[in-house]
Amino acid sequence: MIQADKQSVLPEASRIAVVAGSGALPRDVVRTLVKGGHRPIVIAIEGEADWLGGENVAEFDLWPAPAERLALFLPKLQRAGVTHLVLAGGVSRRPPILKVRLGWDIFRALPKLVTAYAKGDDGLLRAVIAYIESRGIRVLGAHEIAPELLAPEGVMTRISPKASDRMDLQAAYEAARVIGSLDIGQAAIAVGGRAVALEGIEGTAGLLERMQGMRNHGRLAGKTGGALVKCAKPDQEKRADMPTIGPDTIKAAHAAGLSGVGVEAGRSLILDYATTVRLADEHGLFVIGLDPEAKDER
Repeated sequence: MIQADKQSVLPEASRIAVVAGSGALPRDVVRTLVKGGHRPIVIAIEGEADWLGGENVAEFDLWPAPAERLALFLPKLQRAGVTHLVLAGGVSRRPPILKVRLGWDIFRALPKLVTAYAKGDDGLLRAVIAYIESRGIRVLGAHEIAPELLAPEGVMTRISPKASDRMDLQAAYEAARVIGSLDIGQAAIAVGGRAVALEGIEGTAGLLERMQGMRNHGRLAGKTGGALVKCAKPDQEKRADMPTIGPDTIKAAHAAGLSGVGVEAGRSLILDYATTVRLADEHGLFVIGLDPEAKDER
């Protein structure tokens, strides 16, 4: 049985910064910090952090940042006395390499970062985190700041998976684990007990949109239901890029004709939990937290 750790590791008397991209995750992290009595520095990636429009920016220190200049902020964070850093949210575009600005310290570490990049996105994340921590700033995962976001184990909705759904969950889980081991993606969809679509660089939203268009494909025509499963990569760096679902995932899964969604308990995040579950109930979908230690008991 996997039990999600719901105890926050918010350090006392510390200065916390959040590198904030798109989506609801950075919003929830910042709100948790403010609620806990912290005044975080929010490095908002320009063109990504659109969630800021609904926030009271007087509650934190806002530092807008073009993506190509993020590397220049580390010395500023050190001077500001930052002790802990959280990486949260998505980045939809990578800046042109010729526009990226690097400080001298990062330039000296560039060979290691390039070597790590060759090992895939997860390898690069590990190298970036190691570099940040070598400068005296501890990197925390979003789940350590807001542990209530961790997916619990078991069925969260009124509807439970049927026997056929369990077969889809098992097939999708196995497929997701395979592409995760190759550092390709975190999600897969199964219909009729077999994997039919795998997440690529388009992300989960793109995967579900593609699934919607596949419903009339010859091999799928007439088949209904199916399940989406998101799981951590075998060597997942949990302090960044943890598998995440939310209300938008449920809407897209319904549009794709799926019966439900499965995530790894304790290793995935659920944004806006109450709304996510409510939408799933309204659309007749199940949401389940899977125990990764019991893969054959879906």
